[in-house]
Amino acid sequence: MNHDGTPVDPVRSDSSSSPFPSPSRGRAAEPSPASLRAPEFPGRFARTRRFSLGIPRQITVSPDGDRILFLRGTGGTDPVSRLWLYSGGRERMLADPVALAVAEDGTPDEERARRERAREASTGVVAYATDAAVRLAAFALGGRLWTVAPHGSAAPRPLATAGPVTDPRPSPDGRWIAYVTGGALHAVRADGSEDRVLAAPEGPDVVYGLAEYAAAESMGRTRGHWWSPASDALLVARVDTAPVGRRWVGDPADPDTPPRPVPYPAAGTANARVSLHLLRLDGERVAVRLPEHARAAVHPPGAWTDTAFEYVTDAGWDGHGPRAQVQTRDQRTAVLLAVDPADGTTTPVHTEHDPAWVELVPGVPGRTAAGTPVTAVVTDDGRRALRVGDAIAPPGQQLREVLAVDGERVWFTAQEDPTEVHVWCHSPEAGFVRVSEGPGVHHVWTGGGTTVLESWTESGHRFTVRREGAPESRIRVTAEEPAVVPRPQLLTLGARELRSHLYLPSWYEPGSGPLPVLLNPYAGPGMQLVVRARTWWGCVSQWFAEQGFAVLVTDGRGTPGRGPAWEKAVHGDRLAPALEDQIDALHAAAADHPFLDLGAVAIRGWSFGGYLAAGAVLHHPEVFHAAVAGGTPTDRRLYDTHWEERFLGHPEVFPEAYRRSSLLPYAGRLSRPLLLVHGLADDNVYVAHTLRLSSALLAAGRQHSVLPLAGAGHRVTRQEQVAGLLRYEVAFLKKSLNF
Repeated sequence: MNHDGTPVDPVRSDSSSSPFPSPSRGRAAEPSPASLRAPEFPGRFARTRRFSLGIPRQITVSPDGDRILFLRGTGGTDPVSRLWLYSGGRERMLADPVALAVAEDGTPDEERARRERAREASTGVVAYATDAAVRLAAFALGGRLWTVAPHGSAAPRPLATAGPVTDPRPSPDGRWIAYVTGGALHAVRADGSEDRVLAAPEGPDVVYGLAEYAAAESMGRTRGHWWSPASDALLVARVDTAPVGRRWVGDPADPDTPPRPVPYPAAGTANARVSLHLLRLDGERVAVRLPEHARAAVHPPGAWTDTAFEYVTDAGWDGHGPRAQVQTRDQRTAVLLAVDPADGTTTPVHTEHDPAWVELVPGVPGRTAAGTPVTAVVTDDGRRALRVGDAIAPPGQQLREVLAVDGERVWFTAQEDPTEVHVWCHSPEAGFVRVSEGPGVHHVWTGGGTTVLESWTESGHRFTVRREGAPESRIRVTAEEPAVVPRPQLLTLGARELRSHLYLPSWYEPGSGPLPVLLNPYAGPGMQLVVRARTWWGCVSQWFAEQGFAVLVTDGRGTPGRGPAWEKAVHGDRLAPALEDQIDALHAAAADHPFLDLGAVAIRGWSFGGYLAAGAVLHHPEVFHAAVAGGTPTDRRLYDTHWEERFLGHPEVFPEAYRRSSLLPYAGRLSRPLLLVHGLADDNVYVAHTLRLSSALLAAGRQHSVLPLAGAGHRVTRQEQVAGLLRYEVAFLKKSLNF
């Protein structure tokens, strides 16, 4: 219902809605196969969880190269994830939750929260861990601990534990399994005997062995305990959330279920207190002596300076012992520390400073087996490159991630073209060598001379297994084919050479008339949409095109792939540069494609894309004529410390930056149709964001529409909601643009 009290027109079903625009906006040719299949798309998109079901993931290669473990369902619509073994060119299912008949209602809240942070779309075996030799795998299912031996034929067996299990991890020698229950870290022998408490919480706000919210959501650290290579001790995070404000998450559509508290560190408020401890199996405990502050003499200055090391951004063990990386509250200094396992003292190994923020690149800094430093450096030409000892990656590469350090070999991904991600390997003998070929987004797992190369290309997904001296083979992908296959034009637009995709209806004849334009961006940090690969968001864009739109997708400033200066152009203002790039791309595309109707322009998006969409109609109604904004962070003060302060600093020091980057102060400017969509159970971008914007719009007398999604988190997974939302958006946009 609109906020003026009038109902929104009901959305027509796929069978009755036409993908063709009215004659005044263009002339349709004979229906193409793509347009005829378009009505099938929303339902298939929902059933397949964005076409993700049936794609292998969480791949592990054994050190001898003989065994490859991975997760996958049985088909493209099967939401139950199974554990599989690939060996000798054959696949074998190791663990089938359906056959084990384990109910999901035993899953503890800690595990549900971990899955939400990981945006997990499946049920069943959604995570596992192995010993060093990959001869024992452990996983949690329905709150119980299960183990299975990949090299044998025995069925999975449950182990008795002290309570519901989260994040079980075998020791490297396979004799023990560490797990978390009730905030305590336990270790149990792999045969189920001798369950012992290694660390028990000292109060209701303390948890051992799990990542806190900010680490899992904003830093990329999803773990909280790490085994020593000798299997005699663990490095463990202790998290105390007592200083952190509580938010209460519930579902108003289910009033019988009480809301649950979530410790959420909003921008400018207290963080969780995180410390590290070395816990030995014999009961000895050593506190790691993390430094409290960065050296003020070398820390970059700023209007807001906070040198306290409040963040543990990474931790673990390598061949040289335990290590940890810490970062200051203002994120301008990060230090890699070597930890002495005897007394917990620490020694700085590598220090980074940045006047804006130190970007956390997965896998660096690190060390090879011989101790050669593996770091990321910003070169004279402004790129972020990998450095191994004195060797620096070839010119033009933008480092994305270090995937593995295998002896003296360093495997990593990098970009030379912003629309492609390739796998590289550095070794002392060969130097830097590119491993992947052909346009696409590539990834690799390796062990014992075996590599599994994932290639995400314009024709689909494949996983190629290569073993030294053996012919290559494939791990099967059982995902369904989309009902609509994307067919984008890759464009480079404007003075900033913005990479864009333009999707047109398959039935459209150029020159036959104008097409309304739909911008469909994300355009935020950490994610690119314009890549040379067939993606679920590309399928969605093509489906919208089949409804009669010309769909434009642009990666602007703030997105990865084009170097630190490009990423940090949004420092101090999260909205204006991103919007400027969308507008510049639109006008440049229209100059080259005059059939794009600049008199009928809409924008849609989710999360940061939703923020951009709502901001577009508030700030630039002369350009944008309608918007759909989903999961939208409207008030930047409501988002978490590590993420928001990275871009905007402390809200008490930079209140104008938060005002400039938030949407609430500009609610009175709305003059275009705006649909706000939000999951009521979202614990990342809370529904309070949308409710506050709606209240501000109502107070300003601005008509708008709100669509609440019962029970939905930040990632909407219910089939009826996913499919219905796509259809609803089309109806809203067509009505708003009068076609």
